[in-house]
Amino acid sequence: MKIMVLLKRTPDTEARIKLSADGKTIDDEGIQYILNPYDEFALEEALQIKDKLGSGEIIACSYGTEAQRDIIVRGLAMGADRGLLITAEARRDSLGISKVLAKAVEKEQPDIVFCGKQGIDDDNMHVGVMVAEYLGWPHVNVVNKLTLDGRTATVEREVEGGQMEVYESQLPLIIGANKALNSPRYVSLPGIMKAKRKPLDVLTAADLGGEAATCKSEIIGYQYPPEKPPGRLFKDKPLAEMVDEVVRLLREEAKVI
Repeated sequence: MKIMVLLKRTPDTEARIKLSADGKTIDDEGIQYILNPYDEFALEEALQIKDKLGSGEIIACSYGTEAQRDIIVRGLAMGADRGLLITAEARRDSLGISKVLAKAVEKEQPDIVFCGKQGIDDDNMHVGVMVAEYLGWPHVNVVNKLTLDGRTATVEREVEGGQMEVYESQLPLIIGANKALNSPRYVSLPGIMKAKRKPLDVLTAADLGGEAATCKSEIIGYQYPPEKPPGRLFKDKPLAEMVDEVVRLLREEAKVI
């Protein structure tokens, strides 16, 4: 079985994000980047499938600058067989990235594609869904459990309220991994040494042709969310008076009751 895993490089969860002077990008100074945590669950599931089958190929794929090479190498160190980096000629939004990745999937023709349910930076859950739409493939996101029986996949996904939905689909299929899917393995020293000898192909969006070669949208800029108003502290009054005051403010100012 041929499996492709889409990886993204994201700021560390504890990083303090600052915008560049022009507001169009993130200021990278002092920021540590990591493999998107949900993509680790995606890669681990691919590795477990290969281990269970006893054969197959796993391709770790990412789109972006040369800096993305680090997360692909990490994917290779975890156990992926081959890397594919598609370099960026321009910064693209989710739609533009999806066009590129869809063309990469068409080129590789995998049986199944894994990605994280979302990136922890933009947090939009766009790319996996849009890649599936461009390919005309079925897609299930926020997946907690996957069972393969030949060319048939049974998939459980989490929905609001803690409920589960169960789907059955034929391959090829795109899966968006949730953190309940598995527990990712640690990268071992032998894995790191082997990763240096594994192939890592580099292509441009133009190499893939079609819609991947053009980018019709542009990121105009980012802005910080509005600052939250300061909180209010109620003290030095009888409890009943403070409760009455809080209720009044919730009704007259916040207008939530």
